[in-house]
Amino acid sequence: MIDILFSAIFDGLNNLFLMLGYVSNVNSFPQPLNSEEEQHYVEAYRNGNEEARNILIERNLRLVAHIVKKYGSCGSDSDDLISIGTIGLIKAISTFNMDKGTRLATYAARCIENAITPLRKQKSVAIAGNCTNSNHIGAVGVYY
Repeated sequence: MIDILFSAIFDGLNNLFLMLGYVSNVNSFPQPLNSEEEQHYVEAYRNGNEEARNILIERNLRLVAHIVKKYGSCGSDSDDLISIGTIGLIKAISTFNMDKGTRLATYAARCIENAITPLRKQKSVAIAGNCTNSNHIGAVGVYY
């Protein structure tokens, strides 16, 4: 019971620090690219510029965090979802075709969601911030 209480307090403090960082723009993500910058870096990446690929990844990490936040996961589940979501972002950048007339963020959002959906199902991640104890390793007993 005490473990649950400490876990809830820790999660609350963690969310508070994340919120304070967001409000004060400390540790915030880089700003997204505008249309012209996006087009420039996509074309540069198509021409083999790996630095352009890295910039596209860095400047779209905010999108990964936004999508993961939408699912309201907690603790290590959130870290796992961000990791898998970043892999989805990298795949999106690698397969993006700007000739189709859509923005990278629109295409990437679908790729990120497709990447994290199996992990959410596998781990039974709680939706809308409802953290459960079902995934705690080494938990003894059943909590009701």
